[in-house]
Amino acid sequence: MKSTTTIRNAEKIFRPSAFLLALSLALSPAAHAETLNIDTASIADLQAAYKTGKVSSEQVTQAYLARVAAYDKQGPAINAVITLNPNALAEAKALDAERKAGKIRGPLHGVPIVLKDNYNTHDIQTTAGSQLLAGSLPPSDAFVVKKLRDAGAIVVAKVNLSEFAGSGGSVSGATDPEVLKEGQVPNGYSSMGLQTHNPHDLTRGPSGSSGGTGASIAAIFAQFGLGTDTGGSVRGPSSVNGIVGLKPTVGLMSRNGIVPLALSFDTGGPMGRSVADVATALGVMTGVDPADPASVKSAGHFQKDYTKYLKTGSLKGARIGIARDFMGKDAGTDKVVEDAIATLKKLGAVVVDPIKYPDYMIQAKGGIYNLLVASEFKAQLTQYLHTLKPGFPKDFDEIVAKANDPATHYNSPGKAYGLKYTASLALDLNDPQYLALKNEQLAAMRSAMAAIFTKYKLDAVVYPTSPRPATLITPKEAPKPGAGSDSPTNIANETGCPDLIVPAGMTPDGLPVTISFFGPQWSEPKLLGYGYDFEQATKAIRIPKTTPALPSDTISY
Repeated sequence: MKSTTTIRNAEKIFRPSAFLLALSLALSPAAHAETLNIDTASIADLQAAYKTGKVSSEQVTQAYLARVAAYDKQGPAINAVITLNPNALAEAKALDAERKAGKIRGPLHGVPIVLKDNYNTHDIQTTAGSQLLAGSLPPSDAFVVKKLRDAGAIVVAKVNLSEFAGSGGSVSGATDPEVLKEGQVPNGYSSMGLQTHNPHDLTRGPSGSSGGTGASIAAIFAQFGLGTDTGGSVRGPSSVNGIVGLKPTVGLMSRNGIVPLALSFDTGGPMGRSVADVATALGVMTGVDPADPASVKSAGHFQKDYTKYLKTGSLKGARIGIARDFMGKDAGTDKVVEDAIATLKKLGAVVVDPIKYPDYMIQAKGGIYNLLVASEFKAQLTQYLHTLKPGFPKDFDEIVAKANDPATHYNSPGKAYGLKYTASLALDLNDPQYLALKNEQLAAMRSAMAAIFTKYKLDAVVYPTSPRPATLITPKEAPKPGAGSDSPTNIANETGCPDLIVPAGMTPDGLPVTISFFGPQWSEPKLLGYGYDFEQATKAIRIPKTTPALPSDTISY
């Protein structure tokens, strides 16, 4: 019988050593396999995978298209897409060939994106969500779309929006319950794209007006997307879909080639699943455009690389005011915001809590917004329609007439009524009352907001982007006067200031909540730094339960 010592020695001789086992695993092909998961990948992750030569833009674009095929018109039927780009894969393949030949256009080379369907694209119809513009091919791309395409971005789809950006032809601000009832439009609906659903809860809307972009990015139909914002249209959809969004300083991004709502307030804005992606996209789109006078003001302010401001520790020492005027409407939302405030403190921010907006500012914001938007929409939509090819309405009055003509079979009776209501309300742009509103009232709002920053010595203001989570597509109660006035988002438009939205958590019902980092004009670098610091500490973004991961989301290489 062998001794125990002999047996142990034999086991040492014949057992593969840890070194040999590690070597065997290292030499195995599977050990070298890495993966790219589009559910969690950033733009930087895409570029790192492309750089290996083992992952192509064509593969990534196909992975995104697979999610669109599975979830947009099938499965949960999110219905965010109005028009798919039939050339998306061919464009990806061409960009792969460029990369192989040594030509790399920049950080967006081969990155799939979606566009809200009020951005002009010369090769894909641009409808602004209206069936009256179905089939319209504008003469050229919008200024920022051309910049994105020149940088190598691939437009996968044009996506739904609240028709004419929501407030364009709306009964917002009406006090007559019957008018509000007649002009009611479901949350996330347009006559062209019909109903978009919130991927976190299909009974709820994606908010407006960039609801198709918000739902698309949350459901992972593209790497990032573009929305537009006149009174909260990037921020509401970013909030209720639980993604990152930026409403920039007015003029930081050109509006040339975007179907206008009200140019005193309008701006485009990037929407993505990370602050880093939003910062990367923003830097590609900035720059003075002579065709948009507002962008001339950005000279000396705009940056071409905002990612350099994304640093942990950015919040340390920053004076952050808490705007509690816009809380107290939903317990679940408030709980997430309170936790976010605690996180800001942990990250070293000097939290000034609370700060107070003057009552006159809160009371005035709605009236200023509604009258100015109605007046500018009527005139500026007419100017846009004049740029289109024959066969489409040529002015606002024709839009109103066709939408309200039974022979048109218009898909949105509420929007048709809202367009007629706007026609009765709008002032001419040479009307003294409109000029006083634009030149005097907006100046007063800007001064009032500047006074808040000065009084409290603030770097930024934080508030819940939406005081309530996503609302039902079909509300249980009839609309009431003043509905929607609880949110301060239109203050950012009336003052021209930037507003960054970052996921903060979920309500007990599983609905996203975000906080806004709101700052003075041209403070995007600071806001992106603050948002990045908060994001890295919380990691609060969640994949919607109705659009889970697919096997094709992961690319091995």
